Amino acid sequence: MDATAQPGSRLIEVTLDEASIGRAAPEVEQERAVAVLDILDANMFELEGGPPGPYRLALSIAEQRLALQVSDEAGAPLVTHILSLSPFRRIVKDYFMVCESYFQAIKTEPPSRIEAIDMGRRGLHDEGAKLLTERLQGKIKTDFNTARRLFTLLCALHWKG
Repeated sequence: MDATAQPGSRLIEVTLDEASIGRAAPEVEQERAVAVLDILDANMFELEGGPPGPYRLALSIAEQRLALQVSDEAGAPLVTHILSLSPFRRIVKDYFMVCESYFQAIKTEPPSRIEAIDMGRRGLHDEGAKLLTERLQGKIKTDFNTARRLFTLLCALHWKG
């Protein structure tokens, strides 16, 4: 956790808008579930200038924008931040291509090839997390691992099967 974070600066629930996502391959469904569990296991999430947490977060996509609806522990709405998805378009597209290559490679390729693809995937994941952190600046503060997992969920909202 970030040394400057307030006590309670964490997410206790993360949901994805079912209307925003489609059913996907088992590997994709698994990534979604793991990302949510990882976030809930360890995260740092704080509304900048807002009430203290813990928080509930609902993610959705509407009109090519990412909506982050933040509620308090009891579920009362606190704020909704809307981010344009345009800056993420290239990273998400590249991330999907690399993920597809990775899912195919784990079926037949040698470990060295899988590791090379996974390194590329992690690099894009890190790039997406950094961009998300920049776009949330002044609104929501997260640590890098939380931003990485949120980027996974942003991608999950794009992945339409």
